Amino acid sequence: MTKIDKAVLLAAGRGTRMRELTADIPKPMIAVRGKPVLQHIIEGLRGAGMRHFLIVVGYRADVVRDHFGDGSRYKIDIEYATQVVQDGTGRVVDLARDFVGNSAFVLSYGDILVDPRNYKQLVDLADGVEAIITVKRDEDVSKGGAVFLNERMELVDLREKPKPGQPTSPWYNAGLYAFRPSIFEFTAKLQPSPRGEYELTDAIRDLAQSGKRVRALELAGEWADVRDPEILARLNRPA
Repeated sequence: MTKIDKAVLLAAGRGTRMRELTADIPKPMIAVRGKPVLQHIIEGLRGAGMRHFLIVVGYRADVVRDHFGDGSRYKIDIEYATQVVQDGTGRVVDLARDFVGNSAFVLSYGDILVDPRNYKQLVDLADGVEAIITVKRDEDVSKGGAVFLNERMELVDLREKPKPGQPTSPWYNAGLYAFRPSIFEFTAKLQPSPRGEYELTDAIRDLAQSGKRVRALELAGEWADVRDPEILARLNRPA
């Protein structure tokens, strides 16, 4: 069993679907229930034992750096890397190579909220498992990734935003992962997708289809991709 204590958080994007809400801040800094989405993620991972963080910044990086600093007020260490060209999630992961070294790591998109108890299941990577991909059941896979699993909850295939008539799955890619450093072998080989971006999901599929075990973890409790103003309004509605 490998105990993970490093986390990589992707917070470089503006989030154009948020319209004027991201005129001055990147999407991961939008407040949900009184604090930025990114802060919810950091506090959840810290609660699971994480102490070393790399935040990948880009659009309005200053807002993220000013808020979190070096992490000392959260009793963690925070480093930063800058994504200069917004060319996809596959290239972003490469920016973490020096930070990760030979260690396993958790990776989260900076706009994904989960019930914090899920993080504890990600930080223990079983021997013989090369990566963990988190999934939710019965989400709209046309808005994200359809995850195809075998009876042992291991990844067989991963399809980004399948169109009507294409193969689909009840499992939705929930945007939270654990990786060993072997993922870098596969991100390095990526070719641009039809939308012209280097997709992390292509690297994960290639990893699984190379014969390595990629296990799926079904998330429990609340999960939200804070992708548009409607979801944000629902999350911030008084209980």
